[in-house]
Amino acid sequence: MEKKLQEYKKKRNFKKTTEPVGKVKKNTQKLRFVVQHHLARKDHYDLRLEWNGVLKSWAVPKGPSYNEKDKRLAIQVEDHPYSYRNFEGTIPKGEYGGGTVMLFDEGYWEPLNKGKINFKKPIKFLLKGKRLKGKWTLIPFKEENWLLIKEKDNELKVDIKKFTTSVRTGKTMEEIANGYELSSPEKIISTHPKITKKDIFEYYEKIAERMLPYIEKRIISTIRCPNGLTKEIFFKKHLENKNQALGKIKIPNEKKEKEDYYYIEDKKGLLGEVQMNSYEFHMWGSSIPKINQPNLMVFDLDPDEKVNLSTLRKGVKDLKSILDDLHLPSFLKTSGGKGYHIIVPIKMKSWKEFRSFAKNIAKLMEKKWPDAYTSNMSKKKRKNKIFIDWVRNTKGATSVAPYSIRLRKNLPVSMPLKWSELDKVKPNEITMEKAIQRVKRKDPWEDLLDYL
Repeated sequence: MEKKLQEYKKKRNFKKTTEPVGKVKKNTQKLRFVVQHHLARKDHYDLRLEWNGVLKSWAVPKGPSYNEKDKRLAIQVEDHPYSYRNFEGTIPKGEYGGGTVMLFDEGYWEPLNKGKINFKKPIKFLLKGKRLKGKWTLIPFKEENWLLIKEKDNELKVDIKKFTTSVRTGKTMEEIANGYELSSPEKIISTHPKITKKDIFEYYEKIAERMLPYIEKRIISTIRCPNGLTKEIFFKKHLENKNQALGKIKIPNEKKEKEDYYYIEDKKGLLGEVQMNSYEFHMWGSSIPKINQPNLMVFDLDPDEKVNLSTLRKGVKDLKSILDDLHLPSFLKTSGGKGYHIIVPIKMKSWKEFRSFAKNIAKLMEKKWPDAYTSNMSKKKRKNKIFIDWVRNTKGATSVAPYSIRLRKNLPVSMPLKWSELDKVKPNEITMEKAIQRVKRKDPWEDLLDYL
């Protein structure tokens, strides 16, 4: 544990709070500052000045004032990690500093003292923020207690109380409290094209209303990408405590030991997962609480590399014709990868029955068109063929959720389509931008939920 941040880390349980663990940063020529409005047990503002890789921090109960006559109490607290300058969100009740944090202002600062800065003596400095500008002074007078005073200059005097929204997200305290805003927003997830964590967060924020009816109350797994597509990514299927907006359920494993799984109940839970670097969502074929009675069957048409797009599309039509003959409703979406997914809303009493039915559909296709399709997942068996992946219809297995981003080149979306769009839309061509435009149209799956 780095000594400078020892006290900061000692006070926080990072299994419960989404505040950054952080580390000491290398020195930079331009020094950043941030002021966070912190509605905790007592309403106050936190002034943080970058210095020697950390943020020197003061709690200012009444907040900064442009009136040179005001001498605002500023209580020095522990150094915070540099990455804390991006933190906006809710610290859980009962945790240290529990409450809502809003990014009130941010920018750069310059020390005006002659000689070296000593954080035990008065500090004169220049703020270059969006709301706070000009010359200021911090004066220590008793232990951790300092005074924050505005120096005379030509800056326009402004009442800071008029600013009630985040300088970065534009959200009010209430809106932040009802959601999550976001650590490390400028973290680059994809370089070609350049896509940041903030871009992904805003995508899910905009898409949530359309996406949630299909994933809420379903056990989910996610793929996490903490440091971009070129770095390590991993699959997460068990509950952790950091996102407290999730629903949780215990399910016995093969050894009959109960394990914690989780599901999304609302927008807050969805965005909380994005905050935790979960960008790709997969879901079970059953709903809470009837997890042993599946109701959403998925067929993934996964083509061999030599199978062209027109042949793949014919495969989709052939599968649909079989489902039509069985008088089963079916819905289409892109996989966001190589193939298409066909979704069948059908209720069954057990996973065994569900799996067997799906397997028989794939076997029927294989029998009817043996040169074109296989129900065997072996790479050798699918040479020049399309694998009708029915295996996802098994308890504990998942399929990518509608409207989910795929963590692949260009971050395509698994997008619901109208059947008439099959010959017009490629499996991986819907980007986040296109998806946001498409949800302004009529929902192509609007009838699906009526069957469940």
